[in-house]
Amino acid sequence: MEDKEDSRSDIAFDKSKLAVALKYERGKNEAPLVAAKGKGYIAQQIIELAKANNVEIRRDTDLVMLLEKLDINTPIPLEAYAAVAEILAYVYKANDKARKST
Repeated sequence: MEDKEDSRSDIAFDKSKLAVALKYERGKNEAPLVAAKGKGYIAQQIIELAKANNVEIRRDTDLVMLLEKLDINTPIPLEAYAAVAEILAYVYKANDKARKST
């Protein structure tokens, strides 16, 4: 019998995949912060955790390449504001729509 944690090599994942998770609380944070980031297996885990918790996922190669250079709990840079604002607007709209349908 195999130990699932020891059989990670059997799990297929893209070693070049990047993922960055952002957190933002209105009234608490001045700007969105990098909450988590990773490459390869860690990126896959971030994505799976987001899916499992019904967190919206957005694919944006340029943005993730910019944000993955930041440290955890670092506010996003000014040049990322427009792209992140678009994502947050979409998320807020989707959350509002989901609340109204329940």
